[in-house]
Amino acid sequence: MAIAGRNSPGSGNAADQQPRSAIGLALLRRGIVSARKLAETETRAARQDTRLSDAFRLRLAIPASTIAQAEADVLQVGVVDPLAMPPDPRLLRQLDIAVLLRNGILPWRRIGGDTVILTHWPDRIDRVRDMLIAVYGPIRMAITTESQLQLAIRTQSDPALTLRAEGLVHPRESCRDWNPVLARHYGLAALCAFAGGLVTAPRLVFGLLCGWAVLTLVTHMALKFAGLVLALRPIQMPVVSTSALPMRLPIVTIFVPLFKEREIAGHLIRRLAAIDYPQELLDVCLLLEADDLTTQSALSDTNLPRWMRAIIVPRGTLKTKPRALNFGLAFARGSIIGVYDAEDRPAPDQVRQVVARFASLPPDVACLQGILDFYNDSTNWLSRCFTVEYASWFRIMLPGVARLGLVVPLGGTTLFFRRSVLESLGGWDAHNVTEDADLGIRLARHGYRTEIIDTVTEEEANCRAWPWIKQRSRWLKGYAITYAVHMRNPAQLWSDLGAWRFWGLQVQFLGTLSQFVLAPVLWSFWLLPLGFDHPLRDSLPSWAFVLLGSVFLLAEVLNITTSAVAVTRAKKSWLVKWAVTLHLYFPLAAVASYKGIWELFWRPFYWDKTAHGLHLPKE
Repeated sequence: MAIAGRNSPGSGNAADQQPRSAIGLALLRRGIVSARKLAETETRAARQDTRLSDAFRLRLAIPASTIAQAEADVLQVGVVDPLAMPPDPRLLRQLDIAVLLRNGILPWRRIGGDTVILTHWPDRIDRVRDMLIAVYGPIRMAITTESQLQLAIRTQSDPALTLRAEGLVHPRESCRDWNPVLARHYGLAALCAFAGGLVTAPRLVFGLLCGWAVLTLVTHMALKFAGLVLALRPIQMPVVSTSALPMRLPIVTIFVPLFKEREIAGHLIRRLAAIDYPQELLDVCLLLEADDLTTQSALSDTNLPRWMRAIIVPRGTLKTKPRALNFGLAFARGSIIGVYDAEDRPAPDQVRQVVARFASLPPDVACLQGILDFYNDSTNWLSRCFTVEYASWFRIMLPGVARLGLVVPLGGTTLFFRRSVLESLGGWDAHNVTEDADLGIRLARHGYRTEIIDTVTEEEANCRAWPWIKQRSRWLKGYAITYAVHMRNPAQLWSDLGAWRFWGLQVQFLGTLSQFVLAPVLWSFWLLPLGFDHPLRDSLPSWAFVLLGSVFLLAEVLNITTSAVAVTRAKKSWLVKWAVTLHLYFPLAAVASYKGIWELFWRPFYWDKTAHGLHLPKE
């Protein structure tokens, strides 16, 4: 079968100026492309993890139908269009849909005692022949195109694929059974207990809140200090040389979830077209919601490159980015899966760096997280502070967390995964509005590691106050749900992560949430320097207030120092002066935390959409 599929040993030197493969010769006989181009493509494909048929289609623009007919002629089988002649749905239901899509096969109809199996990937038939015979009995093969096969499957199986996308993650690691009614009951009980405590013992309750807020502040300071110290060492993070690319380059699938992106389509295509990686090995999937007519209309006026395709995600019980990613995963071609946001502008050599780095790493490194930065950092004060915050997070904190061996809470974009690991974990939790951070924990629980890679993607900073609050409330709501899900069974979490990462997780998630929710408690200490009384003045000795003031001052110095180092590393030292204003920036996150808590009780799975394309850079 290799004669029609992947690169055969006979794919020889292009110097002969003649194709060597059977499919290449079949295409040559049709006279649609020169022998030299066919031979050059064969030689190039021999160094890649791609099929000759895909290389001919993507590199030489030979129609898929022409290639299918050439493959059929070589193999002496028929060509079938399953859209014109639909398959028997009873045969389709006998195998898992994911197995059909992954192997490029479609049980079509029974003819003369045999089951005809359509495929756009003849080589794969040998791999699954025994399984097909066990299910269907005697089989025979026919050829179709990839798009026809996938559309035929979707025509009959979209409801099943949709249901699958919403429930891939195991229930014990998913938040889909989060009960907002029960959460409201618990929340009301906690609120009543808090109110009762304030009435009966106000100083004790306020003192406990202050103690917890200070404790979480100190633990965060320790984590930030450790990250800063590690960042100041000579080696920050691995710098990847693209000369270390593997002998056979893999296919890389990149998912770009889109929703109501009227202004972004043309810019997105130009940015992704700048990626320096063989186009026949790029599989860019634009994930569009079925009812998103805005984005579909914008894309309909755009000529997509051959290596880019739109995948319409059907309506389901919810509408989230992770659900779209899970749906797209069933149609991915690559062995490496990447994720970008709609407004992203990745470094041109980013995919090459990712491929080279994965090739040099052990299998337990399942994810590479890139660095995020902004191209509209000078728009206003909010965008400047957002840029400073992101620089600290991606250039100091995340590398530090990774080097400390703690759980890495992933960012939502510039992520790259080994597909086999991603599928073994069930992809993304479709109900979690911070599916990235959740996936970071699940990777760690299953024994995998995440590495921060020194490659930058620029995106658009959210620089309007209310949209910023809405975006941050979704993140904090997701953090809360993620923490609750993984702390269902603390003993099991301890067993999975070990003591070091377990306690680190408490600081990273519970500590972060506590800092934002209890921020007003810490602000209360401003009453003293302003000449007002403080509720704890009579409960604490004077030296305790001096100690607390020292802690607060040290925290500010640490924040400013970390920010200054981070923006300098980002080659944006002009932002150092804005680091001192972060004290006025983070109160917005406190407001966002209360909005997020409210939504935990009423709309836990609601995805508050962030608008893109408001501040596009010059291309």
